[in-house]
Amino acid sequence: MKGDRVEIVVDAGDTTRTYEVVASRAGRRVETAVRRGVVEVSEVTRSGSVVRTARFMATRVLALVEQPVPREDSSEQTG
Repeated sequence: MKGDRVEIVVDAGDTTRTYEVVASRAGRRVETAVRRGVVEVSEVTRSGSVVRTARFMATRVLALVEQPVPREDSSEQTG
């Protein structure tokens, strides 16, 4: 969903670096995957096409923070 984002904190030797992948348009989402020692964070369209991907070595990733946009549930609304 537009606004979903994932922050990745990476060990860069003597310092840390923070990267951010954001679902930039309506209908897009951010997916994360860990495969063979690599962390992949991708922005994906509704049809499943990957728009962009960020890849990091899993041994260097210090934190992976997923921040979804709050969604309103229609069943909780009154009147």
